[in-house]
Amino acid sequence: MQNNTHDLRKGFWEGFQKLTPMLLLISLSGVILGVPMSAQSLRTESAITGSISGTVVDATDDPIPGATVVLQGPVGARLTAVSKDDGTFAFDGAPASAACQLTVTAEGFAEWNSSITVEPGKNKTLPEIKLRILAVQRAVTVSYSSKEVAAQQIKAEEQQRVLGFIPNLYVTYEPHPEPLTGRMKFHLAYKNLSSPFFFGRTMAWAGVQQARDDPSEWRQGAKGYSKRLGAGFADAAIGGLISNAVLPSLLHQDPRYFYQGAGTMKSRALHAMWAPVVCKGDNGRWQPNYSQMGGSLIGYSIATAYYPGSNRTAGHVFQTFGIDMGLHVVGSLAQEFLLGKFTSRGKH
Repeated sequence: MQNNTHDLRKGFWEGFQKLTPMLLLISLSGVILGVPMSAQSLRTESAITGSISGTVVDATDDPIPGATVVLQGPVGARLTAVSKDDGTFAFDGAPASAACQLTVTAEGFAEWNSSITVEPGKNKTLPEIKLRILAVQRAVTVSYSSKEVAAQQIKAEEQQRVLGFIPNLYVTYEPHPEPLTGRMKFHLAYKNLSSPFFFGRTMAWAGVQQARDDPSEWRQGAKGYSKRLGAGFADAAIGGLISNAVLPSLLHQDPRYFYQGAGTMKSRALHAMWAPVVCKGDNGRWQPNYSQMGGSLIGYSIATAYYPGSNRTAGHVFQTFGIDMGLHVVGSLAQEFLLGKFTSRGKH
């Protein structure tokens, strides 16, 4: 029995001695194939990637949160990050390459681009990325009402002067003038009747009538001149108000002369000659000039109340009306071909 036990122990020991080299070999293989291979794999991975970090700020160095940062690597590799509240961002495991493109975008700011070199296994901290505020161009269309444009145009007409001192209010050089309101028509009549030139012209015409002794019933002397001067002021005021303000407002007609300035001499002459009998309405259409013709007839009819008996007949009224219309034709021709060259035109 003892001999059998001794033989068993001896056999076990001899078997252990034979297995020991094999166990050692397996252990060494595990060490070689296990731990060292994993470390090598990590070293290889870290050798082909790197990390990038940076901060996105505005022109005043305030951080910009929520900015989108895109790192475009070679062969389509693409990484995206979003800046934090303090403007910082980071890429871990960025592909190592000298051909990376970094793009930063944020709402309200211009896009930022730069080429980035990612070194293997290293952490690269970029300088602060400053974004410029995006310059937004907006096309602004400013529109004015017809009334506002007309007000500006009439202001320009008030500045028109022949030879620098003679008012030339009742002519418009605008190719497409806006229609006047009733208030503007009365305003223009007031400006014309209150100008110093109006008073000087009326006084001069009274002097001509004094020299001609017309009407003869008023005779000569200071008394006769004062009557002619008063009648002249009344004629101009009544005729001007009715022809240029009252009737144009009621009939919606424009009392101004519309300067043509282009075309053949014949077309311009016809345009001027028709002006006393044809005018433009506030609706933009040409129509009979009832304001001018009616204003003259009404004005001279009212004048019979303060002129002597020889000037109160219907024949005299129509004769004066005909002369007045002829003078308007001459005035329109002068506006078209002569006065426009010497008129300083206002701007609006």
